[in-house]
Amino acid sequence: MADSSSADTTKLLRAWASGDSKALDELTPRVYRELRRMAARLLRNERPGYSLQSADLVHEVYLRLVNARELNWQDRAHFFAVSATLMRRILLDRARRRVAAKRGGKVQPLDLNKTLDIVQIKARELVALDDALNALAEVDPRKSRIVELRFFGGLSVKETAEVVKVHPDTVLEDWKFARAWLLTELSSRA
Repeated sequence: MADSSSADTTKLLRAWASGDSKALDELTPRVYRELRRMAARLLRNERPGYSLQSADLVHEVYLRLVNARELNWQDRAHFFAVSATLMRRILLDRARRRVAAKRGGKVQPLDLNKTLDIVQIKARELVALDDALNALAEVDPRKSRIVELRFFGGLSVKETAEVVKVHPDTVLEDWKFARAWLLTELSSRA
């Protein structure tokens, strides 16, 4: 997206946050395609017959965003970071329900070095990753947020740096540390 288009999106986000419903009408088509891309990436390898489609995930995110009036949008990157967090929560809620329905079973270790594709992760592994990510957040919230943005949101290093407000090199260093930390944490739970 070009800088002027990104600036226009930021302007619309701020107008919407200020209560301008027309801004939301203009904003929706601007962000919908990117939200669908994010959702499709998360869901593309789901098992056959999986009931949640990318459009459904986007619509659920949209409903939560429309009802979140207290958000003060900083910019386009902030919007997509919040959207990524919402997608993570929606998918985790569904995964937790599936795990609870099946009761039991052992969590398989997750290789964060080989995959950034959440849809290849089984429900139990996703729940274990979320638990480990929450434990990391207690130790280092920034590193946890970087994993969330990159792994769940599919944000690039540059986009993640913008959201977290650090240099891209810091994102890479934190990403490397967080992966190692999470692998150790997940291994101890397996």
